[in-house]
Amino acid sequence: MPTKPRITRAAPAFLSRSARTGTDYRIYVHAPDPARSPGPWPAVLLMDGDFLFDFAVEAYLSLRRSRRVPPAVLVGVGYGAGFGKPGNFRGRDYTPTASAMEPSSGGAGRFLDHLAGTLWPELSRRYPLREGGRAIAGHSVGSLFVLYALFQRQPFFGLALASAPSIWWDDRSLLRLAAERRSLSPTLDGRLYLGAGEDDTPSMLGDMALLEGQLAERPFRGLGVVSERFPGRDHYDVVPSTLRGGMAALLG
Repeated sequence: MPTKPRITRAAPAFLSRSARTGTDYRIYVHAPDPARSPGPWPAVLLMDGDFLFDFAVEAYLSLRRSRRVPPAVLVGVGYGAGFGKPGNFRGRDYTPTASAMEPSSGGAGRFLDHLAGTLWPELSRRYPLREGGRAIAGHSVGSLFVLYALFQRQPFFGLALASAPSIWWDDRSLLRLAAERRSLSPTLDGRLYLGAGEDDTPSMLGDMALLEGQLAERPFRGLGVVSERFPGRDHYDVVPSTLRGGMAALLG
């Protein structure tokens, strides 16, 4: 997250209710003008939307000015509550497995079901979305969820932007998930962007290198992987750089 995270200045476009998690998610949307750019458009769903949405819009607009990406819809999925505050359930929703360090953890499956089965259909009713352009993005624990979503047997989101992913969670269980998915099928159609600051912690960078090495040693057919390290950036101030680099790699 940015050094001093702030809740987005944007007002939610609507609320998305999940019966399975019992949560009303605040949905922030930046969409093209259909009169100037008729759809269908790709869409990028941003985890921690309360905090990443403004940074993502700024990055996207800079890419549009240089014509590096097509018109796209940006969707921030948030809670309306700060990190560690009541009402913010990222420790539950973004973690694939349960851990004693977070009593409510392990809810990633239910959350992914909501994004694919409830939120995406609602977005499709509101905006002309391109089915082949489903992207999901996150930072830190949000990126753990992004990778979890990508390594499903039949991933709903084929484009994944993982900024400084928290692969350390539950003794790197994400690496086991990726290996199990590769054993089930060597084909995974999509694109993955991995980005981090060169000044992030050695453990974060080392874990990301483990995933990169695993994907290089036993690659998936059809999965394009782009990795970037940003000089002078750490875990917190790398967000604008990874969002810009990731959207360029996945949408461009």
